[in-house]
Amino acid sequence: MNGRRLILWILGIWAAVAAAVSQPAFADPASTPARQILVMVLHPPEHLRSGTSYGGDYDDALAKSARDRLARDIAGQYGLTVVDAWPMPMIGMDCFVMAVPDGRTTQAAAEQVSRNGNVAWAEPVEIYRAQSAPASDNDPLFPAQPAARQWQLADLHRMATGRGIKVAIVDSGIQANHPDLAGQVAVNRNFVAGEQFVSESHGTGVAGIIAAKANNGIGIAGVAPGAKLLGLRACWQKPDATVCDSFSLAKALYFAIDQKADVLNLSLSGPDDRLLRTLLKAALDRGTEVVAAFDPKQQDGGFPASVPGVIAVADAQLATGQGGVYIAPGRDVPTTEPGGRWFLANGSSFAAAHVSGLLALVRQRRPSGAVAIVSDQPHGGKIEACATVLKTAGSCDCSCESTRSGHSSTAR
Repeated sequence: MNGRRLILWILGIWAAVAAAVSQPAFADPASTPARQILVMVLHPPEHLRSGTSYGGDYDDALAKSARDRLARDIAGQYGLTVVDAWPMPMIGMDCFVMAVPDGRTTQAAAEQVSRNGNVAWAEPVEIYRAQSAPASDNDPLFPAQPAARQWQLADLHRMATGRGIKVAIVDSGIQANHPDLAGQVAVNRNFVAGEQFVSESHGTGVAGIIAAKANNGIGIAGVAPGAKLLGLRACWQKPDATVCDSFSLAKALYFAIDQKADVLNLSLSGPDDRLLRTLLKAALDRGTEVVAAFDPKQQDGGFPASVPGVIAVADAQLATGQGGVYIAPGRDVPTTEPGGRWFLANGSSFAAAHVSGLLALVRQRRPSGAVAIVSDQPHGGKIEACATVLKTAGSCDCSCESTRSGHSSTAR
């Protein structure tokens, strides 16, 4: 090999090494969320750019490479493996997912990494479950919607349909081309790492209750048929449950906030989580109405229902006597199902969906300001939907005499 070829060969090797170093080169081990932690790294203020869109290149390549190297250095120092990353400039953080090897608990690893001077905090990836219950009937076209009777839905639609309101559904996959949902889903995005998007029962059912098309001669009518849905798949369907992890939820929440969702539906429950709590505060601070399913098996209804400012909702069977919890229809509710079908749904998940639809009606009439939910008890209880909308409509367009004595409480 002559001198010129030797130099070119050395330069080629050097370029290949440099390219490899400059790339994230994150590993993709066969780890599950149960063996992962989230590592939050605070980046310098000069790297932040206001108005940055979700997942975009909010920084130059050199700064991004430096952050990736920092993540690999942190992982190497503690015997972890970087699996994934997600920029969150809205809260001044970069989120890195790191896998914990067998023999160590994720809690111990998170506590250890949290002591690193470059880390804002670290936490185990948590698991959340949708708050649904088995259907009591197999008839997919049950003719009577509870909201039609209990909430006087036809009267509500004479006052508002949710037109122009964006409702973000953080859930499992929504069948956007379902006959009752076609044209209702403005965005349908997948945030579950390593899985292809699929349509699933829980997310599709929640979407139908909120915004199924009205007066189309088939199926059901959503509470807010004029609303536009942001379908954000952060959960996935298992044989016995619909589950989510905190990293998928964080990505979906960040997207919803960045897209300026008016209403955010979280029909799920699980353990408290610092990152998710930070994102929920950001959503509430920006005026987003956040609705969550109440879980009676967990303290204070579980997270995120227990977060101040979040509207906790359950169906009557699950939440009788629970203070601070709103009651909405959630038993034997006909709604949309993948495959262009309909089925009966039960549980707080679907009660929460009713309230998200109701808030879309209110937001159409009152785009900003506090929402006052009218119910039969102070700060909770059975929701009087007609009276709630009337507080913004200014006239009695429904037969709501029974609601005039109800209690009004501010949603946040």
